[in-house]
Amino acid sequence: MEYKDTLLMPQTDFPMRGNLPKREPDVQAKWADMNIYEKVQERTKDRPLFVLHDGPPYANGDIHMGHALNKVLKDFIVRYKSMSGYNAPYVPGWDTHGLPIEQALTNKGVKRKEMTIAEFRKLCEEYAYEQVDRQRQQFLRLGVRGDWWNPYITLKPEYEAQQIKVFGDMAKKGYIYKGLKPVYWSPTSESALAEAEIEYKDKKSPSIYVAFDVKDGKGVLEGDEKFVIWTTTPWTIPANLGISIHPELDYSVVKAGGAKYIIASALLESVANTIGWENPEVVRTLKGSEMEYVVAKHPLYGRDSLVMLGEHVTTDAGTGCVHTAPGHGEDDFIVGQKYGLDVLCPVDDKGCMTKEAPGFEGLFYEEANKPIGQKLEEVGALLKLSFITHSYPHDWRTKKPIIFRATAQWFASIAAFRGELLQAVEETKWVPAWGETRLYNMVRDRGDWCISRQRAWGVPIPVFYAENDEAIITDETIQHVAALFREHGSNVWFQREAKDLLPEGFTHPGSPNGRFRKETDIMDVWFDSGSSHQAVLEERDDLQRPADLYLEGSDQYRGWFNSSLSTAVAVTGKAPYKGVLSHGFVLDGEGRKMSKSIGNVVVPQKIMDQLGGDILRLWVASVDYQSDVRISNDILKQVAEVYRKIRNTFRFLLGNLFDFKPSQHAVSVQQLREVDRYMLVKLNNLINKVKGAYETYDFAGMYHALHNFCTIDLSAFYLDFAKDILYIEGTDNSDRRAIQTVLYEVLVALTKLVSPVLPHTADEVWEYVPEVSEESVQLTDMPEAVEVANAEGLQSKWDAFLSLRDDVLKALEEARNAKIIGKSLNASITLYPTKEMHALLASIQEDVKQLFIVSGFQVAGTIEEAPAEAHKYEHTAVIVKQAEGETCERCWTVSTEVGQDNEHPTLCLRCATVVKENYVK
Repeated sequence: MEYKDTLLMPQTDFPMRGNLPKREPDVQAKWADMNIYEKVQERTKDRPLFVLHDGPPYANGDIHMGHALNKVLKDFIVRYKSMSGYNAPYVPGWDTHGLPIEQALTNKGVKRKEMTIAEFRKLCEEYAYEQVDRQRQQFLRLGVRGDWWNPYITLKPEYEAQQIKVFGDMAKKGYIYKGLKPVYWSPTSESALAEAEIEYKDKKSPSIYVAFDVKDGKGVLEGDEKFVIWTTTPWTIPANLGISIHPELDYSVVKAGGAKYIIASALLESVANTIGWENPEVVRTLKGSEMEYVVAKHPLYGRDSLVMLGEHVTTDAGTGCVHTAPGHGEDDFIVGQKYGLDVLCPVDDKGCMTKEAPGFEGLFYEEANKPIGQKLEEVGALLKLSFITHSYPHDWRTKKPIIFRATAQWFASIAAFRGELLQAVEETKWVPAWGETRLYNMVRDRGDWCISRQRAWGVPIPVFYAENDEAIITDETIQHVAALFREHGSNVWFQREAKDLLPEGFTHPGSPNGRFRKETDIMDVWFDSGSSHQAVLEERDDLQRPADLYLEGSDQYRGWFNSSLSTAVAVTGKAPYKGVLSHGFVLDGEGRKMSKSIGNVVVPQKIMDQLGGDILRLWVASVDYQSDVRISNDILKQVAEVYRKIRNTFRFLLGNLFDFKPSQHAVSVQQLREVDRYMLVKLNNLINKVKGAYETYDFAGMYHALHNFCTIDLSAFYLDFAKDILYIEGTDNSDRRAIQTVLYEVLVALTKLVSPVLPHTADEVWEYVPEVSEESVQLTDMPEAVEVANAEGLQSKWDAFLSLRDDVLKALEEARNAKIIGKSLNASITLYPTKEMHALLASIQEDVKQLFIVSGFQVAGTIEEAPAEAHKYEHTAVIVKQAEGETCERCWTVSTEVGQDNEHPTLCLRCATVVKENYVK
C-alpha cells in the first residue's frame, strides 16, 4: 500500500497562478453575457438608494493613472454598498465640450474656417464619441461595474436641455449678468484666445520704474512718500487704477535722491542698483497689510490709485508694488473686483488706444509705449527706463504678441448667494476634513464666475438681443430653447436664425421691427459639468439629488466640486452632494510628477497587460489615497506578492474543502472545538473591521486587515496546524469536519469581503465554492458575524495562548539554528510556563503538541523552577530536544509507537488506526 495515497491532500481545479491578463477578459465577457450590472440593480431595486455621482473625465486620449485611481475607488464604494443593504447605481459620465477637442481636430488637419460652425461642431461631436468609446473600454478593462452603455455625456441633447434650464433658473433669480473681464486678446486676429492658443516666444520690451505719489496716507504714511512700481507694458499705465502689495511682506520707506520711496524690503538692494540710488536710507519698515486702502495718485491723470492687498504679489522681480490695471490682467481684475474697482480698458479690438487714454488716442498699443514713457519723464515720475528680452505670449496663428484686454463676458454672480454657498459647504460631510476649509475659503474669497467663452464647441449661451441691444432671457425663451435642444441638440442654435429659435409669434418692446440676434458665445465647460446634478441626478429615474457622494481628485475643489456647488445652490438652495471625498495625485516611485519628458509615466493599460486589473485595483486599496500616492514597478511587485498570498489562501481553503458539503458535513458552532470557535471569533473581528473600513472609505485599513488575517491568523497559525488533521485523519473525523466547517465560513466570508477590490478573482473563486446558489458573488451581501458564545473569553484565552506559542516558536527556531532539530516535528519540548500560562495550558482540551507542531510536549514546572539550560522568554522557559522514537512514514511525527502495529510497522498507532478504518477492506 502507498501510504501517501491514503492522505487527504488538497484537491482543487482553482489554479495557483492567477494569469490575470489572460483570465480577466474572460471573466468580463461572462459579466457582459449575464448583464451583471442589470442583475445587481434588479436584486437591490427595493433597497434605499445610495448615489455616488460620477464626475466626468474629459473625452480625449487614453486614461491615465489618475483616472484609474479615481474610477477604482468609486467602484470599491459602489460594489460594497450594493452588498450592504443599498441600491447603488453607478452612471458613468463624460465631459465632451471645450478647446482640447477643437485643437485635436485642428491638429488632424481639419480646416475650421472652410466650413460652417455647425459642420465643424458635427466633427467635434463625432470625435468626442470616438474618445468616449475608447475610454469606456479601458474603464471596463479595470473591472469597473456600471451602466456603461447608458452613460451621461455632456453633448447629449437631454443633457444640454437641462443645462439650459439651470442657466435660465439662475438668470431668473438675477444671478446672471454681462460685464467686463480681461482675456487673452490677439489684436492681429481681433479675437479672444484660449490659453491653448498661445505660445511663448522671446520679445524685447521696455522696462520702466514709475513713482506714484501718496495722496492719502490713511494715518499710516506721512503723505510725502512715493510707491515705486515696475512694468514691461508702459501702454497699460493709462489703465492703472491701483497698486497691489502683499499683506505679509515687509516694505521699506527709503530716502534716496531727496525723496522717500516705498518698495518691498527684500528687493531694496536690486532696485537701488537698477535705478542708481546711492546710499539709500531706510526710514521705517512696515507690513504690507498696514497700508491697505492708502491712496496714491496716478502720475499722468491725477486720479486715485488705490493700494490693495494681493496674494499674487511676489519678490521674484520688480519692486513688490504691482501696477494694477483691472482691464489688462487676470490678477489685476480679481483684486480689482475684490476692492470694487472699475474695469478700465482703453484699448480697442484692433489694439489701438481709445479716448479713455487721453493724449495717446489712436496709437497702436506698442507704439504708445514711447510717448507714455516720455510723458512720465516729463512729469518726473519715470525713475528708470531700460529694455529687456523676455518670454512673452504670442498668437499661435499669426505669431504676433497678444495682450490682456477686458471684453464683455457673461458672469454668474457668486456674491449674490455667497452666504447660501458657505452654509451648504458647512452642511456637507468632507473626507478628508480639511476639504471643508479649503472649499469654504475658496467660496468666501471667490469673485464672480465668468461663464462665457468665445469658442465654437460647447453649449450656446441662450440669450437673444433686441434691436436696442437689450438682452432677452425669459421663462418663455429658456423653455423654448431647452425644448429645441432636447429635440435637435444644441447645434440647432448655429443652424437657425435667431427668429427661428424664438417661440412662434414672439415679440419684444425693444424690437419694434421684429428683428433679433443671438449670443455667439458658449458656456464655460465647468458650467456644463457643474450642471450634472440637474442633467443627470434629476433627469434620470434611477438617481436622486442630492447625491450621497462626489469623489474626485483634490484639484476639483477648484473645479467640479465648486462649479456643481455654485449651480446647485443657485437653483435649489442646497449642495448637490451630502458628502465629498477627495484623493491625491499619482506620482512615480520617487514622488515626482509623471511626465513624458522625464519618461516616468505609468500607463494603466500596460499594468493590466502585464499584471492584471486586480493587481492595479489592489494597489489602489493599499495606498493612502487621500494624499498623493506613488506607483512604480517595485511597488507593484510588492502588491503582486500580497495578491499571491491572498490567492494561495483561497486555493488552500478550496483544496481542503474538496470533500465537504456544508449541508451534510457542517458542524454546529456549539460542537466545534475551542480553537475552531476562536477562529470564528477572529473571522468575526475581520468581518467587522473590513466592513467598518469600507464604511469609512479606509481601503488601506481593509487591505492590511485582509492581508494580516491571511498571513498571521490563517497561514501562520490555524492552517499551519490544521494540516495534520485535514490530511492525516479519516474523511469524517469530527476534528477534520470541524476545521472544514471553519474553513468554509472563512472562504465564503473572505470571497465576499474582497469582492469589491478583487472582483475578477472573487468571481473566479466563487465558481468553486461548494453549494452556493448565486451565479456571482456580486449577487450576494457582505458576510455577517457568526454568533459565538463567550467570544470575549475565547479571544482573551487563545490570544494568550498565541503569545505563549510565539515563545515556543522562538525556542524551536533557536534549536533549528543550533542544529538540535531539523523540522519542528523532530522536536520534543518541555515548558516551564508562568503560573497564568500553567493554568491556561491545563484548560486546553485540544492536542497541544499538535498546536505547536511538535512530536513531544510536556509541562514540567513553573518558569521559576526552570533549569539553567532552558531558554527563558516572556511567558515560559523552554527546553527543546530531539523527539524519541521513529518518524511515522505517513504523518511524519516522531513517536515511540512506530512499529507497534504489526500490519503497518512504519506507521504510528494513530495512522495505523486511520488506515485500517478507512482504507483496508
